Amino acid sequence: MSYSVLVCDDSTVARKQVVRCLTSNLDVEVCQAKNGREALEILQKSQIDLLCLDLTMPELDGVGVLEAIKAHKIETYVVVISADIQAQMKTKVAQLGAIKFLEKPVKADQLLALLSEYGIR
Repeated sequence: MSYSVLVCDDSTVARKQVVRCLTSNLDVEVCQAKNGREALEILQKSQIDLLCLDLTMPELDGVGVLEAIKAHKIETYVVVISADIQAQMKTKVAQLGAIKFLEKPVKADQLLALLSEYGIR
């Protein structure tokens, strides 16, 4: 069974690294967004099983995306992948519904173990 994944990060390098990790190890269909506004457009038009979300982006940041997901009751798992590792930010994204916070650069084994935990293999 293929899962749909949206990777949202303003850094092309960071997006490619996450995409490579996912597509090398899992049966997933991946789309990409370079900012939160693009991500929300995709989430509103398509059923996305998993969103890998950066926090610091232009136009609409990751917290704004999480707030919009909650407000619009969009059903998707969200994993935040960010270099902003402040404890208060980790708490905030958890309160907004993110299932996990992973530090950049993401380690493939950590991401894959987390996804396995949620049935994405």
